[in-house]
Amino acid sequence: MTKDRTEPWQSFDETPQIQIEGITKRFGDFPALRKLDLEIYKGEFFSLLGGSGCGKSTLLRILGGFETPTKGRILIDGVDITKLPPYERSINMMFQSYALFPHMTVEENVAFGLKQENLHRKEISNRVDHYLELVDMIDLRKRTPNQLSGGQRQRIALARCLAKQPRVLLLDEPMAALDKRLREKTQFQLVNIQEKVGITFIMVTHDQEEAMTMSTRIGIMRGGQILQVGTPKEIYEYPNSQYVATFIGNANVLDGVVIENHQNYSVIRDDENECTIYVSPASSAALDSRVHISIRPEKVLISKEPFDADYNTLSGVVTEIAYWGDVSMYHIELPSKQVVQAMVPNLLRGAERPITWDDKVYLHWKPQNGVLLVV
Repeated sequence: MTKDRTEPWQSFDETPQIQIEGITKRFGDFPALRKLDLEIYKGEFFSLLGGSGCGKSTLLRILGGFETPTKGRILIDGVDITKLPPYERSINMMFQSYALFPHMTVEENVAFGLKQENLHRKEISNRVDHYLELVDMIDLRKRTPNQLSGGQRQRIALARCLAKQPRVLLLDEPMAALDKRLREKTQFQLVNIQEKVGITFIMVTHDQEEAMTMSTRIGIMRGGQILQVGTPKEIYEYPNSQYVATFIGNANVLDGVVIENHQNYSVIRDDENECTIYVSPASSAALDSRVHISIRPEKVLISKEPFDADYNTLSGVVTEIAYWGDVSMYHIELPSKQVVQAMVPNLLRGAERPITWDDKVYLHWKPQNGVLLVV
Protein backbone atom coordinates (compact mmCIF):
# COMPACT_ATOMS: atom_id res chain seq x y z
CA MET A 1 0.00 0.00 0.00
CA THR A 2 2.23 2.75 -1.34
CA LYS A 3 2.03 6.22 0.18
CA ASP A 4 3.09 9.58 -1.26
CA ARG A 5 6.43 9.96 0.46
CA THR A 6 10.07 9.22 -0.24
CA GLU A 7 10.37 5.49 0.19
CA PRO A 8 13.63 3.85 1.33
CA TRP A 9 14.31 2.21 -2.05
CA GLN A 10 14.18 5.69 -3.62
CA SER A 11 16.87 7.12 -1.30
CA PHE A 12 20.62 6.90 -1.84
CA ASP A 13 21.12 7.09 1.95
CA GLU A 14 19.13 3.97 2.82
CA THR A 15 20.79 0.56 3.13
CA PRO A 16 18.70 -2.56 2.42
CA GLN A 17 17.90 -4.64 5.49
CA ILE A 18 17.90 -7.84 3.41
CA GLN A 19 20.34 -8.44 0.57
CA ILE A 20 19.87 -11.57 -1.53
CA GLU A 21 22.91 -12.05 -3.76
CA GLY A 22 23.17 -14.59 -6.58
CA ILE A 23 20.93 -17.17 -4.90
CA THR A 24 20.74 -20.39 -6.90
CA LYS A 25 18.90 -23.51 -5.77
CA ARG A 26 18.90 -26.83 -7.60
CA PHE A 27 16.86 -29.91 -6.76
CA GLY A 28 18.81 -32.54 -8.66
CA ASP A 29 18.92 -31.29 -12.24
CA PHE A 30 16.03 -28.87 -11.73
CA PRO A 31 16.98 -25.21 -11.17
CA ALA A 32 14.35 -23.83 -8.76
CA LEU A 33 16.17 -20.48 -8.44
CA ARG A 34 18.63 -18.97 -10.93
CA LYS A 35 21.22 -16.43 -9.69
CA LEU A 36 18.53 -14.35 -8.01
CA ASP A 37 19.34 -10.88 -6.64
CA LEU A 38 16.95 -8.85 -4.48
CA GLU A 39 17.06 -6.03 -1.92
CA ILE A 40 14.35 -5.46 0.69
CA TYR A 41 14.25 -2.51 3.08
CA LYS A 42 13.34 -2.36 6.77
CA GLY A 43 9.62 -1.93 7.39
CA GLU A 44 8.52 -3.06 3.94
CA PHE A 45 5.55 -5.29 3.22
CA PHE A 46 7.17 -7.07 0.30
CA SER A 47 5.33 -9.68 -1.78
CA LEU A 48 6.78 -12.43 -3.94
CA LEU A 49 4.16 -13.03 -6.62
CA GLY A 50 4.08 -15.68 -9.31
CA GLY A 51 2.43 -18.82 -10.59
CA SER A 52 2.92 -22.33 -9.24
CA GLY A 53 6.48 -23.59 -9.55
CA CYS A 54 8.06 -20.15 -10.09
CA GLY A 55 10.34 -20.52 -7.03
CA LYS A 56 8.70 -18.07 -4.62
CA SER A 57 8.14 -20.62 -1.82
CA THR A 58 11.67 -21.99 -2.27
CA LEU A 59 13.07 -18.47 -1.81
CA LEU A 60 10.94 -17.97 1.30
CA ARG A 61 12.19 -21.23 2.80
CA ILE A 62 15.79 -20.27 2.06
CA LEU A 63 15.24 -16.94 3.83
CA GLY A 64 13.82 -18.84 6.82
CA GLY A 65 16.71 -21.30 6.91
CA PHE A 66 14.60 -24.34 5.99
CA GLU A 67 16.45 -24.80 2.68
CA THR A 68 20.13 -24.27 1.87
CA PRO A 69 20.98 -22.46 -1.38
CA THR A 70 23.24 -24.20 -3.88
CA LYS A 71 25.05 -20.90 -4.48
CA GLY A 72 24.82 -17.31 -3.31
CA ARG A 73 24.33 -15.66 0.06
CA ILE A 74 21.81 -13.76 2.18
CA LEU A 75 22.66 -10.79 4.40
CA ILE A 76 20.45 -9.22 7.07
CA ASP A 77 21.62 -5.88 8.45
CA GLY A 78 24.96 -6.56 6.79
CA VAL A 79 25.49 -9.97 8.44
CA ASP A 80 25.78 -13.12 6.32
CA ILE A 81 23.14 -15.56 7.62
CA THR A 82 23.30 -18.06 4.74
CA LYS A 83 24.59 -20.92 6.89
CA LEU A 84 22.79 -20.05 10.14
CA PRO A 85 20.03 -22.42 11.36
CA PRO A 86 16.49 -20.99 11.55
CA TYR A 87 16.56 -20.39 15.32
CA GLU A 88 19.61 -18.11 15.03
CA ARG A 89 18.25 -15.83 12.27
CA SER A 90 15.74 -13.63 14.15
CA ILE A 91 13.30 -14.52 11.38
CA ASN A 92 9.90 -16.07 12.04
CA MET A 93 7.71 -17.84 9.52
CA MET A 94 3.92 -18.01 9.57
CA PHE A 95 2.98 -21.19 7.74
CA GLN A 96 -0.04 -21.59 5.52
CA SER A 97 -1.54 -24.17 7.89
CA TYR A 98 -0.91 -21.83 10.89
CA ALA A 99 0.51 -24.85 12.80
CA LEU A 100 -1.29 -24.07 16.07
CA PHE A 101 -1.16 -26.64 18.88
CA PRO A 102 -4.73 -28.00 19.16
CA HIS A 103 -4.39 -29.00 22.84
CA MET A 104 -3.23 -25.53 23.94
CA THR A 105 -5.29 -22.42 24.57
CA VAL A 106 -4.83 -19.23 22.60
CA GLU A 107 -2.53 -17.69 25.20
CA GLU A 108 -0.55 -20.92 25.57
CA ASN A 109 0.03 -21.01 21.81
CA VAL A 110 1.31 -17.44 21.81
CA ALA A 111 3.51 -18.08 24.86
CA PHE A 112 5.01 -21.34 23.61
CA GLY A 113 7.99 -19.90 21.71
CA LEU A 114 8.73 -17.45 24.52
CA LYS A 115 8.90 -20.27 27.05
CA GLN A 116 11.32 -22.11 24.76
CA GLU A 117 13.59 -19.07 25.03
CA ASN A 118 13.37 -19.22 28.86
CA LEU A 119 12.11 -15.67 29.19
CA HIS A 120 10.98 -14.46 32.60
CA ARG A 121 7.35 -15.29 33.42
CA LYS A 122 6.41 -11.61 33.71
CA GLU A 123 7.96 -10.81 30.33
CA ILE A 124 6.06 -13.69 28.73
CA SER A 125 2.78 -12.51 30.27
CA ASN A 126 3.34 -8.94 29.11
CA ARG A 127 4.15 -9.97 25.55
CA VAL A 128 1.21 -12.36 25.31
CA ASP A 129 -1.18 -9.63 26.48
CA HIS A 130 0.34 -7.02 24.18
CA TYR A 131 0.17 -9.07 21.00
CA LEU A 132 -3.24 -10.54 21.73
CA GLU A 133 -4.52 -6.99 22.10
CA LEU A 134 -2.76 -6.02 18.89
CA VAL A 135 -4.62 -8.71 16.93
CA ASP A 136 -7.86 -8.08 18.86
CA MET A 137 -7.98 -11.56 20.43
CA ILE A 138 -7.49 -10.79 24.13
CA ASP A 139 -11.07 -11.81 25.02
CA LEU A 140 -10.60 -15.26 23.46
CA ARG A 141 -7.35 -16.13 25.23
CA LYS A 142 -8.80 -19.19 27.02
CA ARG A 143 -10.23 -20.82 23.91
CA THR A 144 -8.55 -23.60 21.95
CA PRO A 145 -7.95 -23.45 18.16
CA ASN A 146 -10.91 -25.71 17.36
CA GLN A 147 -13.19 -23.09 18.97
CA LEU A 148 -12.00 -20.35 16.62
CA SER A 149 -12.85 -19.34 13.07
CA GLY A 150 -10.28 -19.45 10.28
CA GLY A 151 -9.63 -15.73 10.54
CA GLN A 152 -9.20 -15.94 14.31
CA ARG A 153 -6.73 -18.83 13.99
CA GLN A 154 -4.75 -16.77 11.51
CA ARG A 155 -4.52 -13.86 13.95
CA ILE A 156 -3.34 -16.17 16.74
CA ALA A 157 -0.63 -17.56 14.47
CA LEU A 158 0.38 -13.98 13.67
CA ALA A 159 0.47 -13.01 17.38
CA ARG A 160 2.64 -16.04 18.15
CA CYS A 161 5.14 -15.01 15.45
CA LEU A 162 5.19 -11.35 16.48
CA ALA A 163 5.58 -12.15 20.19
CA LYS A 164 9.14 -13.35 19.51
CA GLN A 165 9.86 -9.88 18.08
CA PRO A 166 11.72 -11.03 14.95
CA ARG A 167 13.48 -8.64 12.62
CA VAL A 168 11.67 -10.22 9.65
CA LEU A 169 8.38 -12.12 9.38
CA LEU A 170 7.80 -14.52 6.49
CA LEU A 171 4.21 -15.27 5.44
CA ASP A 172 3.46 -18.30 3.28
CA GLU A 173 0.11 -17.73 1.51
CA PRO A 174 -1.41 -16.35 4.76
CA MET A 175 -4.91 -15.84 3.31
CA ALA A 176 -5.21 -19.11 1.39
CA ALA A 177 -7.51 -20.81 3.94
CA LEU A 178 -9.97 -17.89 4.19
CA ASP A 179 -13.10 -17.27 2.15
CA LYS A 180 -13.19 -14.26 -0.18
CA ARG A 181 -15.06 -11.84 2.10
CA LEU A 182 -12.95 -12.66 5.15
CA ARG A 183 -9.78 -12.55 3.05
CA GLU A 184 -10.54 -9.00 1.90
CA LYS A 185 -11.20 -7.85 5.48
CA THR A 186 -8.09 -9.58 6.82
CA GLN A 187 -5.82 -8.01 4.20
CA PHE A 188 -6.31 -4.54 5.67
CA GLN A 189 -6.04 -5.83 9.25
CA LEU A 190 -2.71 -7.45 8.46
CA VAL A 191 -1.33 -4.31 6.81
CA ASN A 192 -2.41 -2.16 9.75
CA ILE A 193 -0.73 -4.53 12.21
CA GLN A 194 2.46 -4.55 10.15
CA GLU A 195 2.56 -0.75 10.14
CA LYS A 196 2.12 -0.65 13.93
CA VAL A 197 4.91 -3.12 14.72
CA GLY A 198 7.27 -1.84 11.98
CA ILE A 199 8.66 -5.31 11.24
CA THR A 200 9.61 -6.25 7.68
CA PHE A 201 7.01 -8.62 6.23
CA ILE A 202 7.78 -10.83 3.22
CA MET A 203 4.72 -12.59 1.80
CA VAL A 204 4.44 -15.32 -0.80
CA THR A 205 1.21 -15.34 -2.80
CA HIS A 206 -0.18 -16.28 -6.20
CA ASP A 207 -3.12 -13.87 -5.77
CA GLN A 208 -2.50 -10.70 -7.80
CA GLU A 209 -5.24 -8.69 -6.07
CA GLU A 210 -3.88 -9.63 -2.66
CA ALA A 211 -0.36 -8.53 -3.57
CA MET A 212 -1.58 -5.28 -5.12
CA THR A 213 -3.68 -4.43 -2.04
CA MET A 214 -1.13 -5.18 0.66
CA SER A 215 2.37 -4.57 -0.65
CA THR A 216 4.78 -1.67 -0.56
CA ARG A 217 6.57 -3.44 -3.42
CA ILE A 218 6.10 -6.63 -5.41
CA GLY A 219 8.62 -8.98 -6.99
CA ILE A 220 7.16 -10.80 -10.01
CA MET A 221 8.73 -14.26 -10.32
CA ARG A 222 8.89 -16.73 -13.18
CA GLY A 223 11.15 -19.72 -13.79
CA GLY A 224 13.25 -19.12 -10.69
CA GLN A 225 13.98 -15.50 -11.55
CA ILE A 226 12.57 -12.10 -10.62
CA LEU A 227 11.33 -10.34 -13.74
CA GLN A 228 10.39 -7.01 -12.19
CA VAL A 229 10.36 -5.31 -8.78
CA GLY A 230 8.21 -2.24 -8.16
CA THR A 231 5.31 -0.70 -6.31
CA PRO A 232 1.84 -1.98 -7.24
CA LYS A 233 1.32 1.13 -9.37
CA GLU A 234 4.65 0.69 -11.17
CA ILE A 235 4.01 -2.99 -11.84
CA TYR A 236 0.51 -2.34 -13.20
CA GLU A 237 1.09 0.87 -15.14
CA TYR A 238 4.65 0.23 -16.35
CA PRO A 239 5.26 -3.51 -16.83
CA ASN A 240 8.68 -4.31 -18.25
CA SER A 241 7.67 -7.39 -20.24
CA GLN A 242 4.72 -9.02 -21.93
CA TYR A 243 4.59 -11.65 -19.19
CA VAL A 244 4.27 -9.07 -16.40
CA ALA A 245 1.70 -7.07 -18.37
CA THR A 246 -0.57 -10.09 -18.86
CA PHE A 247 0.07 -11.67 -15.44
CA ILE A 248 -1.07 -8.59 -13.49
CA GLY A 249 -4.66 -7.84 -14.44
CA ASN A 250 -5.89 -7.87 -18.03
CA ALA A 251 -3.91 -6.43 -20.90
CA ASN A 252 -4.28 -6.15 -24.65
CA VAL A 253 -0.99 -6.78 -26.43
CA LEU A 254 -0.43 -5.63 -30.01
CA ASP A 255 2.69 -6.33 -32.07
CA GLY A 256 4.39 -3.91 -34.39
CA VAL A 257 7.56 -2.32 -35.78
CA VAL A 258 9.01 1.05 -34.73
CA ILE A 259 8.85 3.34 -37.76
CA GLU A 260 9.50 6.74 -36.13
CA ASN A 261 11.05 8.07 -32.92
CA HIS A 262 10.30 11.66 -31.90
CA GLN A 263 11.19 13.63 -28.78
CA ASN A 264 7.93 12.88 -26.96
CA TYR A 265 6.51 9.85 -28.71
CA SER A 266 7.25 6.86 -30.92
CA VAL A 267 5.26 5.59 -33.88
CA ILE A 268 4.69 1.85 -34.36
CA ARG A 269 3.06 0.16 -37.30
CA ASP A 270 0.92 -2.93 -36.68
CA ASP A 271 0.45 -4.30 -40.20
CA GLU A 272 -1.58 -7.30 -39.06
CA ASN A 273 -4.31 -5.04 -37.67
CA GLU A 274 -3.65 -2.18 -40.14
CA CYS A 275 -3.12 0.21 -37.26
CA THR A 276 -0.67 3.06 -36.62
CA ILE A 277 0.14 3.32 -32.94
CA TYR A 278 1.48 6.35 -31.08
CA VAL A 279 3.16 5.66 -27.72
CA SER A 280 4.22 8.39 -25.30
CA PRO A 281 6.83 8.92 -23.92
CA ALA A 282 9.22 8.01 -26.71
CA SER A 283 10.80 4.58 -26.76
CA SER A 284 14.51 3.78 -26.75
CA ALA A 285 13.87 0.97 -29.23
CA ALA A 286 15.72 1.35 -32.53
CA LEU A 287 13.94 1.96 -35.81
CA ASP A 288 12.66 -1.21 -37.52
CA SER A 289 12.80 -3.18 -34.25
CA ARG A 290 9.83 -5.35 -33.31
CA VAL A 291 7.97 -4.40 -30.14
CA HIS A 292 4.86 -5.21 -28.14
CA ILE A 293 2.38 -2.55 -27.05
CA SER A 294 0.34 -3.22 -23.91
CA ILE A 295 -2.97 -1.38 -23.33
CA ARG A 296 -5.16 -2.00 -20.29
CA PRO A 297 -8.86 -2.64 -21.12
CA GLU A 298 -10.04 0.23 -18.89
CA LYS A 299 -7.94 2.65 -21.00
CA VAL A 300 -9.69 1.61 -24.23
CA LEU A 301 -12.64 3.72 -25.41
CA ILE A 302 -15.38 1.88 -27.30
CA SER A 303 -18.03 3.38 -29.59
CA LYS A 304 -20.43 2.43 -32.37
CA GLU A 305 -19.23 5.53 -34.25
CA PRO A 306 -15.71 5.97 -35.69
CA PHE A 307 -13.29 8.11 -33.68
CA ASP A 308 -11.86 11.27 -35.24
CA ALA A 309 -8.27 10.01 -35.17
CA ASP A 310 -5.94 8.29 -37.64
CA TYR A 311 -3.83 6.61 -34.94
CA ASN A 312 -4.52 4.23 -32.02
CA THR A 313 -7.79 3.11 -33.59
CA LEU A 314 -9.14 -0.35 -34.27
CA SER A 315 -12.47 -1.76 -35.37
CA GLY A 316 -14.09 -5.12 -34.83
CA VAL A 317 -17.15 -7.06 -33.77
CA VAL A 318 -18.35 -7.71 -30.21
CA THR A 319 -18.20 -11.45 -29.55
CA GLU A 320 -18.55 -11.62 -25.74
CA ILE A 321 -19.76 -9.40 -22.91
CA ALA A 322 -18.93 -10.16 -19.27
CA TYR A 323 -21.13 -8.33 -16.74
CA TRP A 324 -19.29 -7.83 -13.43
CA GLY A 325 -21.74 -5.50 -11.69
CA ASP A 326 -19.74 -2.28 -11.55
CA VAL A 327 -18.18 -2.79 -14.98
CA SER A 328 -18.71 -4.76 -18.18
CA MET A 329 -15.88 -6.29 -20.19
CA TYR A 330 -16.35 -6.33 -23.97
CA HIS A 331 -14.45 -8.83 -26.13
CA ILE A 332 -13.95 -7.51 -29.65
CA GLU A 333 -12.69 -9.65 -32.52
CA LEU A 334 -10.58 -7.72 -35.00
CA PRO A 335 -10.41 -8.58 -38.74
CA SER A 336 -7.07 -10.29 -37.99
CA LYS A 337 -9.00 -12.64 -35.62
CA GLN A 338 -7.13 -11.23 -32.61
CA VAL A 339 -9.45 -10.53 -29.67
CA VAL A 340 -9.01 -7.37 -27.61
CA GLN A 341 -10.87 -6.20 -24.51
CA ALA A 342 -12.49 -2.92 -23.49
CA MET A 343 -13.82 -2.25 -19.99
CA VAL A 344 -16.83 0.04 -19.53
CA PRO A 345 -18.23 1.22 -16.16
CA ASN A 346 -21.92 0.52 -15.59
CA LEU A 347 -22.93 4.01 -14.50
CA LEU A 348 -26.71 3.61 -14.84
CA ARG A 349 -28.61 0.77 -13.17
CA GLY A 350 -30.85 -1.15 -15.53
CA ALA A 351 -29.95 0.98 -18.52
CA GLU A 352 -30.26 -0.69 -21.90
CA ARG A 353 -26.90 -1.65 -23.34
CA PRO A 354 -25.81 0.84 -26.00
CA ILE A 355 -23.47 -1.82 -27.38
CA THR A 356 -24.35 -5.50 -27.54
CA TRP A 357 -23.33 -8.78 -29.14
CA ASP A 358 -22.43 -8.79 -32.86
CA ASP A 359 -22.25 -4.98 -33.03
CA LYS A 360 -19.47 -3.45 -35.10
CA VAL A 361 -17.51 -1.12 -32.83
CA TYR A 362 -14.54 1.21 -32.91
CA LEU A 363 -11.76 1.40 -30.34
CA HIS A 364 -9.36 4.20 -29.42
CA TRP A 365 -6.80 4.95 -26.69
CA LYS A 366 -4.48 7.85 -25.84
CA PRO A 367 -0.74 7.62 -26.64
CA GLN A 368 0.16 7.82 -22.93
CA ASN A 369 -2.05 4.80 -22.18
CA GLY A 370 0.02 2.36 -24.22
CA VAL A 371 3.21 0.81 -22.79
CA LEU A 372 5.89 -0.20 -25.25
CA LEU A 373 7.62 -3.50 -24.46
CA VAL A 374 10.76 -4.47 -26.34
CA VAL A 375 10.60 -8.04 -27.68
